[in-house]
Amino acid sequence: MGRETYQALVANAQKIVVKVGTSTLTHKNGKLNLEQIEKLVRQLSDLRNQGKDVVLVSSGAIGAGMGKLNLEERPKTIPEKQAVAAVGQGILLHIYEKIFSEYGQATAQLLLTKADLEHRQRFLNGRNTLLTLLRLGVIPIVNENDTVAFEEIKFGDNDTLAALVGTLIDADLVILLTDIDGFYDGDPRKNKQAKRISVVEVIDEQIESLAGSVGSKFGSGGMATKITAASIAVNAGIPLMIAHGAEEHIIRRLTNGEDAGTLFLPIEIKPHLRKKWIAFGSHVDGRVVVDDGAREALIHKGKSLLPSGIVAVEGSFSAGDVVGIIDANGKEFARGITNYGTQELNRIKGQKSKDICPILGYKDFDEVIHRDNLSLIL
Repeated sequence: MGRETYQALVANAQKIVVKVGTSTLTHKNGKLNLEQIEKLVRQLSDLRNQGKDVVLVSSGAIGAGMGKLNLEERPKTIPEKQAVAAVGQGILLHIYEKIFSEYGQATAQLLLTKADLEHRQRFLNGRNTLLTLLRLGVIPIVNENDTVAFEEIKFGDNDTLAALVGTLIDADLVILLTDIDGFYDGDPRKNKQAKRISVVEVIDEQIESLAGSVGSKFGSGGMATKITAASIAVNAGIPLMIAHGAEEHIIRRLTNGEDAGTLFLPIEIKPHLRKKWIAFGSHVDGRVVVDDGAREALIHKGKSLLPSGIVAVEGSFSAGDVVGIIDANGKEFARGITNYGTQELNRIKGQKSKDICPILGYKDFDEVIHRDNLSLIL
């Protein structure tokens, strides 16, 4: 399966999320690159004129604030970042609104934190707002709410945010625009022999090890964050592309199927929205460790998780919470909504379903996690 197989899929993508990084939007001194922003806006407006739905996930608030405050180094503490973002957020949005309006496009701003997607109702509210804006022909501009987010609830980078927004709206394509023209088999800034990988069919340990931690002076994410984002997108059935944001007409070239950047191929079947939320949006309250037989049944046979397959319980959680499912090697491979809490599972782990009632005195479910409430995150 190669790029050609998915050329039509990419070209026919109706709902597109485009993320642009700080390094693309700013000069080396941190101040906004207005020419580059104008080129980006023109390309996105052209997609809208083709009748496509577009969501822009934009970095740059901190960079814009740095330029306004004449700061030479990116702030390092959360309060400093929040303060600089508060200065820059309005500047950035004003510029976007002004340039988009010149191309006849309406825009709206959405500021999100990770907590907005971990809470099921807020997840749905965010989805409904975005879909309504798209239906009205508006281009939503999404950013992490840097002015209120703190370390525990931060997405950490807008690459992850873009992938999550893609799952939120059932996007057909996610494009990450950065300061490198794709994913390489080495660091092209240090190794001139490094080669761009045109298509990534499976994100395995080798791909993850190649990601490294390359970042720029004013941005927050490196290639590792883009691989994390790609994992989220492709497991949600969404193709994801990484490309150089400063290249001429790069969005048009990508959506026309040109061999530019790197294309990460999605799984063939898109999971249900509820399962997307379980896998990528929800907060994990605890973990259950399962044996190899249970892992095989969940991954390859489409089964529910039964108490007999559980060998250990970690954390403190209640029935209805989302828990991670861990294999014997300590790797999380699935998440699900549990029917039993920590204390109950510690009593019934390793037991047959028929023994739940004799042990607990009641049995609401045969399954610890029903298949309908379970999502793989391989």
